[in-house]
Amino acid sequence: MKIDLFNEIQNPRPWPEGHEQLRFRQAIEQAVLADELGYGCWWQVEHHGAGEFSLSSAPELMLAALSQRTSRIRLGHSAVLAPGRFNHPIRVAERAATLDHLSGGRVELGLTRSTIPEWRLFGIEPDDARAQTQQAFEMVPKMWTSERFSYESDAYRVDGVGIGPKPLQQPHPPLWQAAASPASFEEAGRRGVGVLGTTMWESLERAGRLVDLYRAAAAQCTEPVGAFVNDQVGFFTFVHCAETDEEAMHNGAAAAAAWYTVTALTFFEAATEFVRANARNEELMKSSGLTGDFLRGEASNAPSEANLLIARILQGEQVPDDEVFEVLSAQDSLIVGSPETCRKKLRAYAELGIDRMMCLQQIGGIPHEKVLKSIRLIGELIPDLA
Repeated sequence: MKIDLFNEIQNPRPWPEGHEQLRFRQAIEQAVLADELGYGCWWQVEHHGAGEFSLSSAPELMLAALSQRTSRIRLGHSAVLAPGRFNHPIRVAERAATLDHLSGGRVELGLTRSTIPEWRLFGIEPDDARAQTQQAFEMVPKMWTSERFSYESDAYRVDGVGIGPKPLQQPHPPLWQAAASPASFEEAGRRGVGVLGTTMWESLERAGRLVDLYRAAAAQCTEPVGAFVNDQVGFFTFVHCAETDEEAMHNGAAAAAAWYTVTALTFFEAATEFVRANARNEELMKSSGLTGDFLRGEASNAPSEANLLIARILQGEQVPDDEVFEVLSAQDSLIVGSPETCRKKLRAYAELGIDRMMCLQQIGGIPHEKVLKSIRLIGELIPDLA
């Protein structure tokens, strides 16, 4: 299992003078350190109108800057918002290929359809988002591998145009899809692209089942959207390493993970849905195909202790930091503590067959110097997990 870094450029208040410039400089410093330590990939997200949650509205520029400051670490866009009003597929192909040349062939490209608040911001209809995401998956690799490209749909018409540059990697950079639900894990597998699991607070058992769901779908893929099947699983989780478990708690890592979760649910307008998640499970259980089999095979739909705690915070309760740490650090998906604690939790994910562990280390208000120390300590574990 490769150890990667996942970055949102989070910017929680209070905001000192020059806070945005500071956050970009800190992110670059973190990426340069990760490159030196042998991390596998730096994954940069794309969000718009996200406020404190993310300053990463132009990730292609951030990745271009990193391409000139790093030499080994791969550069992942996780993921391009694929509907055309966000990013026209021609621009996606051109920018990613250019970055591939600037980085010496280190690009990993993810695509996703985004969700309601960003669709509304750009005037995108939900049905258009799904269709155009599929079309982008079809178009981008063909633009990279065809001398002259043609395509026609309700949204796009291209007639024999030479799209350039072509990427440095041959036949093209690996393709990925960001996924947060069983249905999207299955969808990624059927497309023959890697899956970037952005689920939060999943148990090891359910994470393993999501991996199996994806692998089963990928095994059935005979016509991938790209030139090859990228049968890889990347999984996002919260990571913070300190000298001791107690130091990690005092650094505020668990509280930062709770802040992240609450802020993400609020930004994506999913807070009410999260609180009512139990009521939705019965409806989801009626899904057909591999997704339906996955849901019907789950042993329990009861919310985890982490979800219950997050729901309390969402409803305005002031939960003490020590209780936040006690509850959240008991979850598999919070890898926080000493090097030995983090090694044990990371190994458990490696045993599930995950290919890339996408470690979110710049979380909420954790001080920059503590993030750098965590990156160093996790970097020392990389040889043990390869």
